[in-house]
This record gives sequence, C-alpha cells and structure tokens, in this order.
Amino acid sequence: MRRLLALIPALTLVSASIAPGYAAAQPAFSQPNRAPPQDAMQMKSSFSPVVKRAAPAVVNISAKRMVRQQVDPFWQLFGRGVPQSRVAQSLGSGVIVRADGVIVTNNHVVADGQEITVALSDRREFPARVLLADPRTDLAILKIDIPAGERLEVLAMDDSGDAQVGDLVLAIGDPFGVGQTVTNGIISALDRSTDPNGEGGLAYIQTDAAINPGNSGGALVDMDGDLIGVNSFILSRSGSSSGVGFAIPASVVRRAVETAVGGGRSVVRPWLGARTQSVTPEIARSLGLARPQGALIADLWPDGPAARAGLRQGDVVLQADGKPVADTGALSFAIRNHRPGETLLLVVHRAGGQEQTLSLRAEPPPATPARDERTLSGRNPFDGATVVNLSPAVADELGLDTFAGQGVLVSKLGRGLAMNAGLRPGDIVRQVNGRKIETVRDLAVAAGTAAPAWQVTIERNGQQITATFRI
Repeated sequence: MRRLLALIPALTLVSASIAPGYAAAQPAFSQPNRAPPQDAMQMKSSFSPVVKRAAPAVVNISAKRMVRQQVDPFWQLFGRGVPQSRVAQSLGSGVIVRADGVIVTNNHVVADGQEITVALSDRREFPARVLLADPRTDLAILKIDIPAGERLEVLAMDDSGDAQVGDLVLAIGDPFGVGQTVTNGIISALDRSTDPNGEGGLAYIQTDAAINPGNSGGALVDMDGDLIGVNSFILSRSGSSSGVGFAIPASVVRRAVETAVGGGRSVVRPWLGARTQSVTPEIARSLGLARPQGALIADLWPDGPAARAGLRQGDVVLQADGKPVADTGALSFAIRNHRPGETLLLVVHRAGGQEQTLSLRAEPPPATPARDERTLSGRNPFDGATVVNLSPAVADELGLDTFAGQGVLVSKLGRGLAMNAGLRPGDIVRQVNGRKIETVRDLAVAAGTAAPAWQVTIERNGQQITATFRI
C-alpha cells in the first residue's frame, strides 16, 4: 500500500524572551530524571502537573474557505456543468505564544482561509488574522484582539536543543474536533529529514505520541512543561496515528514568531552558497574518512558565503557550531537556523586528512535580478501564468535548486490558457518563437506580440521541452 502523508495539528509555545509582551518566564521544573521507574509508586506518577501548565495555552482553530466544485460530467452534456461554490472548513490546533494574543499554528490549517476563528480553552471565540504564513516550514502566526488589559496564558518555548531520543513528551491538541486531548510518548528520533535529498533545510522531531487529524498546530511538550515542537504531520497508511509523527522544532518556531512580531511577512533564511552531497560509504573510503558522515562541497556560488569563508570544492563539513553534521540536511538546517549576520564555525576535512575550522557569516541568498513578478494575460500560451525572474532568493523561497541560474520561472497558474497549454509551476521559460527569454520583460514583450502559432521552449526538471501551440 502507498504511504499516506497525513497533515496534523501542531501546537506552538513560545517563551517570554522572544519579544516584549511575552508572559514572564515560568518557574522551571526540576531537571528531568532519565532513569526508568524503580518501583510501583514511581509507576503511579502523573503527567497532570505538566498538563495543567501547558493546556490553557492550547487553542482550537477553524478556517473557512470557498471552493469551486465540478458537477457530474454527465450533466455537462445538458448545459448544467457550471461549477458550484461551497464552503470548506478545516480544523486544527494552535498555541498562544504571547499574552497579547499571538498564536502559532500550521500553515496548512489556515491556508486560503477567508474566515479564521480561534477558540480558547475557556470556550471564548475570537476572529483571527494572519501575521505571517510560511509554507516552507508549514507555520503560520496569527493574532487575535483580546479585551484591553487582559493577559492570556502562554507556554514557554525551549529551543535549547538538549532534548534526547527517549525523552518523555506530551502531544496536546484537538484531534477529530472531539475537544482538547493529551497523549504521551517519547522522542523517537531527532534531526529527521523527510526530504530524500536532504535539501529541505528542516530537521523534524519524530515522536510516537499519538497525533491525529485535528492535532495540526498543537504542542509537543517536554516534562518541564515547555514547548519543544509544533506537531505538523504523520506517516500513516490509514490516515490516523500509527506512531510516526513529526514536529517542527521550537528553534524554527521562534524564528517565525520573532519575524511576525517584528512586522516581517516572511522568514529570511541564510544559505550556504554551495551545492552539497551527503557522504556515502564509498565517498568516505575515497577521502580517508573513518565513517560516512558529513556534507561534501560539490560546487560553490561565486562570492557566496561558503566561498568567502574559505570553503573549497572537495571539502567535507564535519561539524557546525560544535555539533556533528550527519548529512546535507543537517548542515542546511544548522545554517538556516541562524539569523542573517550571525557567525557559525564549521569544521571541515580537506584532502590529505587535514581538519580546519572556518568562520561562516550567515547571509540570505541574493535576490538579483529583481523579482518583477507579473501575471500575464491575452491570447497566448502564458495567459493566467504568474512569472518571476529567477534568482537564488526566488529559487530558495520556492524550494527549487538555487544553482538553477537565471531565467523566467512560472511560479503559479490561474485560470487561463497557460493551464491548458500544459505549463506547470517550476517551469523555466527559455524561448518563445525563437526569441531567447532572459527576463520577465522579455517574456511580456514576446507574449504581447500577435502570432498565428507559438513555439515555446521550457526547462523542466533539467530537461528542455519544445511545443507548438495554435490559439
């Protein structure tokens, strides 16, 4: 059977130190005891103190959106095939991270929502607006307006990174809309990437605490009662929990909240400025490495952060900020988790067996050329397509190869001829009727020129495709 990637509610909790307006830090619990229970009395221990601290900051979120639904194709034969509009509703969870009403949830819970409602633990409901939506990390930051002078319960966020595999955790959310529910489990794995190429730049916390539809945006809480992750999705054949759930680490959540509170509309993520490859056993043997771990530098962006730090092709990054780099995903996560302008130390292995420590300054990918984003129209194959000038910044934002070079990228498709022509988001337009396309302006001029036929060349997944259209 095919594995189903089921999105689920995840809760976010943030500490008072994020920005002014956060609740005062909660008194810490004693240090966790990582020993198994020794007697029957210890077996009767309860999670109740942790739940009492965390649960009031967990909320229910519903989002309504209008969708158009095709009717039965049979009725189209009789002229009754007009799409019908209906209201779709999604349910999820969220976490209050600021006492003045800032809430974290999953982006997929509120995406395209025209009406978002937050229900607090005391059953009061408030309309919410989106401060920031980040599809790459599946996080959204919401704001509700509460009565003047009121301070909401918040949950402190622990992004210290000292969580260990085997630690006890609680998942709190609203599965299936039945009401707030608490499940327990352990941390099953850390720094887990679901990107087979390791280029996603996000390392999840894996847990076996039961997470089901409706838990998306809910909290993953440690035994100190602090938020360590936001539950995001599960792997399941049935669509319900099978004990393989994933949470967005608190360090990633904090960056999104800081950005939203500071007025930003998108999270700026630094990049390495290099193409990397995970070290395989064969590569490790050829380089004389004791074990197959690290990220091999395969290519460098001219004058990028890696090049300026002194990295070379053939180097293997073994550590970042004192932590081992298992593969390309771990290196990407370590860099993206820094704020632009910060410095991190990289330990690299060089030909001849030398190890060297380099200092890399975290910088966002360059946004040149300028985006010049436009939606084209008219009787041409690009009608309804939104296009943008390709740059490392745009490629990174859309999850594409930052080394793709320059060109005009199709970022999304609306109603129009482009969808019927077979264009897809991610296509790079290379030529139109023999004219080379390098910028959005070039494409706009070519699309605005009347022609009896259109010969279009695009690049898709590294291959060039040419087609002719008559419109």
